[in-house]
Amino acid sequence: MWNNILAELKRLPPFLFNLSLTVFAILTGLIIKGISSLFLKYYSRKNPGYSFFQSFVKRLNGPLTFFLPLLILNLLLPLMQVKPIAFGIIDKTIEVLLILTFAWLLMGIVKMTEDYVYHSMDLNKVDNLRERKIRTQLQFIRKIVVMLIIVLAIGAILLSFNNLRRLGTGLLTGVGISGLIVGFAAQRSLGNLLAGFQIAFTQPIRIDDVLVVEGEWGKVEEINLTYVVLNIWDQRRLILPINYFLEKPFQNWTRSTSEILGTVFIYLDYNAPMEAIRTEFVRLLHLNELWDKRVGLIQVTNATEQTIEIRALMSAGNSSGAFDLRCFIREKLVEFIYINHPECLPKTRAAIDRQNEFLTSAQSYTNTAAKNPDA
Repeated sequence: MWNNILAELKRLPPFLFNLSLTVFAILTGLIIKGISSLFLKYYSRKNPGYSFFQSFVKRLNGPLTFFLPLLILNLLLPLMQVKPIAFGIIDKTIEVLLILTFAWLLMGIVKMTEDYVYHSMDLNKVDNLRERKIRTQLQFIRKIVVMLIIVLAIGAILLSFNNLRRLGTGLLTGVGISGLIVGFAAQRSLGNLLAGFQIAFTQPIRIDDVLVVEGEWGKVEEINLTYVVLNIWDQRRLILPINYFLEKPFQNWTRSTSEILGTVFIYLDYNAPMEAIRTEFVRLLHLNELWDKRVGLIQVTNATEQTIEIRALMSAGNSSGAFDLRCFIREKLVEFIYINHPECLPKTRAAIDRQNEFLTSAQSYTNTAAKNPDA
């Protein structure tokens, strides 16, 4: 049957025959891709959450739209009735496009793999150290693999041309000197790249780590090949070179665990009823679900000439929860003290010396009498 169809098509003029093969290749590729997409979307709807099919459609739909028609067209190319020169141009064009679309397809597969790992790792749970560690390594490896695919694709395209291949062979003699020059000129960039490798595998920081850097509190949002993006608490972004985290000190609040202690300081008069305040503090902790029940105590940590310093120490599962818990305890303790024990709020004392007051009054009376004898 196929031979009969091909024999009928060969009776057409060469231009129409070649056009028919091209249209047939494109339509066949699109039909195969369309049927596959319908099949995958059907199974995606049956799994409303994450599924392999949903990720496949999202990441590979675009590359397959071009790759399948080009692949079929490349298979049918020997059947086309074209002159050798035109055949060479068409063959080389299809070859280059196939390399580009195949590289695009490989990058989609890499991202699809990343999607699978991401959805199997839950960052929303309290103890997510293992998940953040794997995500940090995976993100860095994905960027390296994508960069490698791009470099290999460009190299494959250049090597497919004989003239460029000979040019590349001639340039190999100067690679040593060129490498030294480029390495010297880009030593900071190369240092950042090597620092990225070190951070990805030694992991002083990870994705979603809570850091205090340059006086700013925030979470690690991205770790790129040469820089890190820190999401500040007020939604600003702090961009830092990646070797900053190998050369300068910083605070990592979630290095080994997300658990953290929070403190609240209150300053009261010396007559503050500590037992009543301590009882209220414990009651408030049990009312708030942010308290993880590890640490909860209140102590007098300092005394000045006017006030005493009371420190409330409490624990929470993560830094965000600790901040909210501290605000809650501070507000409720101040409210409790103001309503029930207003006499223990800070006050300024003044002692009056009665003897000095009498002498001062007498001296003032004497001075007045001396100035006005008739009074």
